[in-house]
Amino acid sequence: MRIVNSLVERCFAVIELLATEASAMRLGEIAERLDLQKSAAHRMLNTLSEKGWVEQVPETGFYKLTLRLAILGQRFLSATHLTDVCQPVIEELAAESGELVRMAVVQSETLTWIIQVQGARNGLKYQPEMVARVRLATTANGKAYLSRLDPTDAIRIAISDSARDGERRSIVVVEEFMEELKLTLNRGWAISREEVEIGVVAIAAAIDRGGQTVGTVSVAGPSSRVTAERHEEIASSVMSTAAKLGELWPLRQRYNNEN
Repeated sequence: MRIVNSLVERCFAVIELLATEASAMRLGEIAERLDLQKSAAHRMLNTLSEKGWVEQVPETGFYKLTLRLAILGQRFLSATHLTDVCQPVIEELAAESGELVRMAVVQSETLTWIIQVQGARNGLKYQPEMVARVRLATTANGKAYLSRLDPTDAIRIAISDSARDGERRSIVVVEEFMEELKLTLNRGWAISREEVEIGVVAIAAAIDRGGQTVGTVSVAGPSSRVTAERHEEIASSVMSTAAKLGELWPLRQRYNNEN
């Protein structure tokens, strides 16, 4: 539960909650999750509905986001040319590894998935649930990102992120997690061994743009294929891809052109 105060904060809190759940929610649950009075939540939802951000399901009376937010997000990505430039590089890694490859971008103190390419052609295929936000404490992408931060900030962000949705694993021993992040930073890649989903292993590296972490890229697949013997090989390919993406990163080019 988190407390929101101003009108603007409440609007964004409602939108973020509905975007995270990606499903219709009843008024009472929204009010409870955001620590709002039902009357205040109802007024907020009515306002968002009038503006086209939220809609009410006639059969149930529950509330859900419209596609307006998704459309605006696609417009923004199109304007930055991010997916256009990065997609071929992601596809190349997917073909080389024969596994699922995903790329995430840094947004404030979070990671958001934006590209996913399935490289597996036969046998088991890892197809994760389609959610936008990357869990930070348990995923390889999250650990790759956190390893590039100041340790104090990394722990604070990881704990806060885990608390948002009651993540299965919590950081019980901070010292051990810090050691894992230190190891990740030193070798240049992170690994998640069945921490998010049983039977799935992922390896990720941070994408650097001029000394700043702008995103992450990862390879993930069944533990029967992403075995310990393949970890170094996959990690090398992931780091190489991360370096290519850092060189091509279109947001840097756009910024340079405008300045």
